[in-house]
Amino acid sequence: MRDFQLPGRSAVHAVGGLCATSHPLAARVAVDILAAGGNAADAALAAAVLLGVCEPHMCGLGGDAFVLVKPAGEERVVGINGSGRAPAGLSAAALRAAGHTAMPLAGALAVTLPGAVDAFCRLAADWGRLGLARCLAPAIAHAEEGVPVAPRVAFDLAEASAVLAGRARDHYMAGGRPLATGDRFRAPGLAEVLRRIARDGRAGFYEGEVAADMVASLAAAGGCHTLADLAATVAEPTEPVRSRYRDVELIEHPPNGQGATACLMLNILGRFDLAGLDPRGAARAHLEAEAAKLAYDARDRFLADPAHVRRLEHMLAPATAARLAALIDPARALPDPAAAAAAVHLDTVCLSAVDRDGMAVSLIHSIYHAFGAGLASDRFGILFQNRGAGFTLAAGHPNEAGGGKRPLHTIIPAMLARGGRVVMAFGVMGGAYQPCGHARLVSNLVDFGMELQEAVDAPRSFAGAGGMEVERGHAADVLDALRGLGQRARWASRPLGGAQAVVIDHARGILVGASDPRKDGIALGL
Repeated sequence: MRDFQLPGRSAVHAVGGLCATSHPLAARVAVDILAAGGNAADAALAAAVLLGVCEPHMCGLGGDAFVLVKPAGEERVVGINGSGRAPAGLSAAALRAAGHTAMPLAGALAVTLPGAVDAFCRLAADWGRLGLARCLAPAIAHAEEGVPVAPRVAFDLAEASAVLAGRARDHYMAGGRPLATGDRFRAPGLAEVLRRIARDGRAGFYEGEVAADMVASLAAAGGCHTLADLAATVAEPTEPVRSRYRDVELIEHPPNGQGATACLMLNILGRFDLAGLDPRGAARAHLEAEAAKLAYDARDRFLADPAHVRRLEHMLAPATAARLAALIDPARALPDPAAAAAAVHLDTVCLSAVDRDGMAVSLIHSIYHAFGAGLASDRFGILFQNRGAGFTLAAGHPNEAGGGKRPLHTIIPAMLARGGRVVMAFGVMGGAYQPCGHARLVSNLVDFGMELQEAVDAPRSFAGAGGMEVERGHAADVLDALRGLGQRARWASRPLGGAQAVVIDHARGILVGASDPRKDGIALGL
């Protein structure tokens, strides 16, 4: 139990449904949908679309989405891959010939087709109860009326708005300056697009005037995207990947997501007695950092478009984890990993929803970097993602950029099962940090017996190409101790990720939700 004399928040307990999101309005809309007879799929859909208005630099209709769904009355988990492909005209050879050694981070060359809208349509059709129009109505209203900018959003916008170019500056800034806390962000163009999707389904987005606006805007910025590319964008059902850790089973979205990286990380950490360590100490953070270096190296070698993935079974095999764990020295750090496109630490949005009938949904929605490619469509203001930056230009690599391919994705929704039953829907935002965040959250719960909100609140660290970031929730001597082990450790300049989780307590028949204080959000229940 937390110390009620210190700052903090309690977990939320409910019986009629619960949703945890990174913004209060999205959580409120989700529980309103549940109260109106909707299920967890409806609630997740309504919240996700609204987050594109509340946190427009993180997600939106021009981005992608991955979803995991546990149907009511069942224990199977199914996935939806709502990630878009590169335009057919994209060529790694042409980019290399033009002098590029890596995929651009901004501009039209980095833009992949938006897959989120088709994923949302599929979620509503296959698993929802209320229909698209009812689920999109709150986002339409808020986009028209405007949403006051929340404090963490303003914190991000102060830095992120610099990437905006052209019409995107008109749509997402206030007279040329970043929106500040309390400023009202209005998006009438997005409201109109949502009305068309509510009325016409995917055709309201991937065809007609909205599609023409996107293609013309990208062409003007130097893109090769076509109406045919947009029309061919389809979300696909997926089978999750799984791994065991102690007495639980981790369920992750498969490639082109990086969920297998989280599985491998926990498989490596399972070879060590973490429970005997201080959960906030240097020894635990060091082992986690070393496991991350090895697991992320495997990710960068093997993961890509599902049709091009090599050796996924090898990556998930216990023997692979055992060999990698043997490379870890508890007293000395491995070299920092080489920089990779997907190694950038960035944020997105995730949410978790569970209804009274036991349907559980974990959903992650993103435009990758803050404000994506920095471009927006001229008429409607649809921000374009820069997910193409997740490709490599290395010839022959499974993740080499190419027309019609999906890039390696950082976003990964997840679930946890125990004894064959799903016991938690969760996600940890933060770009490349996400597998490490999954591993730390699961370890906090399983190895250290933390309560859910405590496990979310606990300080984090992350080792990458630029060294090791350590959140200020750690004691000062932890940083010194990590440096003594050879880690290039420094205090993190910004919070690491942001988790949203809902636990299903089968024994007591209740739901428990937690929302990360690193964001503006909350968990709410019925």
